Amino acid sequence: MISCKAVNIEDRAQIDAFEEEEEEEEEEEDRQVSSEVAEEEVPSNPAMVTENGIGEVIVRSGMNNSWRQQELVFLLLYAAIFYIIIIHYSLHLTHDHYNKLYGLRPGLISIQLNDVSDAQWRNFRSNLPILTFVFGLLTLTANILRAFYNLKAEGMSIVWLLISFAYLSYLHGAFIFFILSIASANFLLVKIFGRTKYFPFLLWVFNLSFLLCNRVYEGYTFASFGNRWAYLDKFRGTFRWHICFNFVVLRMISFGYDYHWSDHNAYVDQEKHIRHCTTCSSGKTCYRMLQERSVGVDKFSYTLYLCYLLFAPLYIAGPIISFNAFASQLDTPQKNFTLKQVVWYGFRWILSLFLMEIMTHFFYYNAFAISGIWKQLSPMEVFIVGYGVLNFMWLKFFLIWRYFRFWALVSGIEAPENMPRCINNCYNLESFWKNWHASFNKWLVRYMYIPLGGSRRKLLNVWVVFTFVAIWHDLEWKLLSWAWLTCIFFIPEMIVKSAATSFKVDNVFKEFIFRELSAVAGAITITCLMVANLVGFVIGPSGISWLKSVFLQAEGLPTLFGLLVTFYVGTKLMFHVSDFKQRTRQS
Repeated sequence: MISCKAVNIEDRAQIDAFEEEEEEEEEEEDRQVSSEVAEEEVPSNPAMVTENGIGEVIVRSGMNNSWRQQELVFLLLYAAIFYIIIIHYSLHLTHDHYNKLYGLRPGLISIQLNDVSDAQWRNFRSNLPILTFVFGLLTLTANILRAFYNLKAEGMSIVWLLISFAYLSYLHGAFIFFILSIASANFLLVKIFGRTKYFPFLLWVFNLSFLLCNRVYEGYTFASFGNRWAYLDKFRGTFRWHICFNFVVLRMISFGYDYHWSDHNAYVDQEKHIRHCTTCSSGKTCYRMLQERSVGVDKFSYTLYLCYLLFAPLYIAGPIISFNAFASQLDTPQKNFTLKQVVWYGFRWILSLFLMEIMTHFFYYNAFAISGIWKQLSPMEVFIVGYGVLNFMWLKFFLIWRYFRFWALVSGIEAPENMPRCINNCYNLESFWKNWHASFNKWLVRYMYIPLGGSRRKLLNVWVVFTFVAIWHDLEWKLLSWAWLTCIFFIPEMIVKSAATSFKVDNVFKEFIFRELSAVAGAITITCLMVANLVGFVIGPSGISWLKSVFLQAEGLPTLFGLLVTFYVGTKLMFHVSDFKQRTRQS
């Protein structure tokens, strides 16, 4: 691990680059491959290629607008036909195979069964009423106490700690003892060694050891400490503590690093940041600034530390927030979201839940995946199920993460948005992983990627980061296969991006070729993403050979070609979406 001082001296320029990148993502959300900014913007040069903060190529073009409009009409028509075919096939698959599928239950719609085959979604959905009642009551209590007694960070940490203890006692019963024991040991480690140059190494060894041991021993038992304690094993609560503890590990590491860096200057150039950040320039404080600006030493207290680890709205699933950002907002509640905006955020979540109910009542994608029926399907049907499973996964995590983020916002804590972009609007790996569990991505960049050397060792660092991500999720070979496949797919993308930045587009024809090649690369990348995620979360590493046997033979090649064409069209459509957003920002 690299010490804080080394990071400050050697990586300052790199950190500034990441700062600009994060600002662009948070303020504009959709900085993507873009083409054709208005012709009058570039009168002296018909086309040029530049690079934005995240290494994505922006094509500024003066190509014929009428051609663009005709292309857009064709792309929209193709997309409409594609989704009509997907819905038609999906309904037929549901009708023909529903009696062979696992995990179907009577649903809200009387004539339709509901796909609740995904255990995570089933548990969340079934507990939604009680969760909503509990969090409504808890947040109301905390907000009333804050307003009545004018409580700041230390006072609110005690309030939320008492609330969270009650919440965790219900979740984990007597096993909360293990959480508090490990957390207390980590706090002592930070306080004793936090200012030493070898502290990052100790912090990672400590937390990785418990991360692995918790999984291997499945959370331990009290009986292992002696028979007189064995009776406590009966009080396990309703949720396995070592599953939730994965998030606690991330928070313990965040606390450790933020304390380690607290006596150094912030990475962010505050004056430069305020000039470029719409939120900060308006007098508010963005999440990036909260994260990078160190809090006072008095904030690194034991009560505030435990409150951060166990904060009820974010405890089970996140989103992940840094200690600096949490402590700052516990002292002064977030003001970036007005009450009206928070209510609108919750209403949009309800609409998304309604969409999920329609999907699970009419399209049994996940049930196909866990029942193994997909092995009996044609290549076209396999593609439809695979595509449907990925969209189901995205919507599931979208709903879970936004639900808990909503209650954090109600409590005055703004956590990063985990799914800022739709899964169907990402066509390269870097963009995809910055918009899938985005708060985890920010955590990885801040506490792993940059301390390991950042972009100077990018090719090596992606292997370390994704291997950690796989282990953090669970100790399974299919997750390691997913991580290493993703790393393999990253290599050609990094090479292509490096070549693209030096490619000079000085006429309309070269721009056309560049745009087409970008669309082809996007189609290949989306296919690779589908394969990696299906291997990691559905079929496992043994399914790779099965996939090859299905798609790389006479019957499957037309489907493979069709899906590549479809993803090519989808990528071109994403370009147009980016064009529109680029023009809107500039107008």
